[in-house]
Amino acid sequence: MHLFDTALPFANEDVLKHEDATVDDYRRLQRRLHLERNVLVQPSGYGRDHRVLLAGLRALGRNARGVAVIDPSANQAELEELQEAGVVGARFNLVQAGATNEGMLEEVGEMIRPFGWHLQVHAHPIDLLRLADRLVALPVPVVIDHFARMSAEPAATGAIVSLMPRLLATGKVWLKLSAPYVASPASRAYEDLDAFVRRLADARPDRLLWGTDWPHVTEAKKPDDAVLINLLTRWFAEKQLNAVLVENPAHLYKF
Repeated sequence: MHLFDTALPFANEDVLKHEDATVDDYRRLQRRLHLERNVLVQPSGYGRDHRVLLAGLRALGRNARGVAVIDPSANQAELEELQEAGVVGARFNLVQAGATNEGMLEEVGEMIRPFGWHLQVHAHPIDLLRLADRLVALPVPVVIDHFARMSAEPAATGAIVSLMPRLLATGKVWLKLSAPYVASPASRAYEDLDAFVRRLADARPDRLLWGTDWPHVTEAKKPDDAVLINLLTRWFAEKQLNAVLVENPAHLYKF
C-alpha cells in the first residue's frame, strides 16, 4: 500500500499523483478487512524523497515494513536510516516515470545485499520477459509486482504464463498478487487470472504474496477492497491462503 501527503512536493509534473491518503485512512481499511500488518511502498511520484514513507512507518509502528526507492547515489547513512525505520526492500517501477531504470538493477542489488533486502520490480510484460535472466542472477530476492501484469499486453500473456512458474521454481523470485485491475484491465471479475494463479498456487504457494495496492493510485474509480481480498478464496485452499497471507510475508518482510 501507499501513503500520500499533498503538503509535500511530487518529484515532477509527469509522475502519477494522488490526493491525500493518510495513516488514519488506511487504518480504517485495516479495521474493515481485519488486517494487522502492512508493507508501505514508496510511491514513484515522490522519487527518492522518503519523508512520507518514513513518517508513515513511524506512525504505523512495529507491524509495518517499508519498500524504498534507491539508486546508485544512495549512501550508507541513508540506507541505515531506512533500515532502522523498517525498510526491507527497494522498488524498481519500470512502468511509470520514476527515479530508477533497469540499468541500475545490478548496482542497487549489490548495495542492498548486505542489509538482507529484496528488490521489488514492476515491469511491462515484454520487459519482464527480456529481464528475466538478469533478475534471477541478482544477489537478492526479487518480487514481481501486480501479477506480472499478466493480461495487460495480450500478445505477451502466453509467455508470461509460461515464465512465472519457472521464475518461482528458482526459489529466488516471488510474485505479488496485488492490483488485479492492472493485470486484467479488460475484466472486473478477473476470470482470466484464475488458471494462472491456481497453477502457481499448486506449484509454489510459498512464493506468493498479497497486497491491497491501496489507495489504488491508477484507478479513477476505486475498487472495493473487500471484493479484491475475497478473490483469494476463489484461488486458494485454506492452507495455501495461510501461506499467502501469513507465512510468506512473515518470511520475506521479516515480521
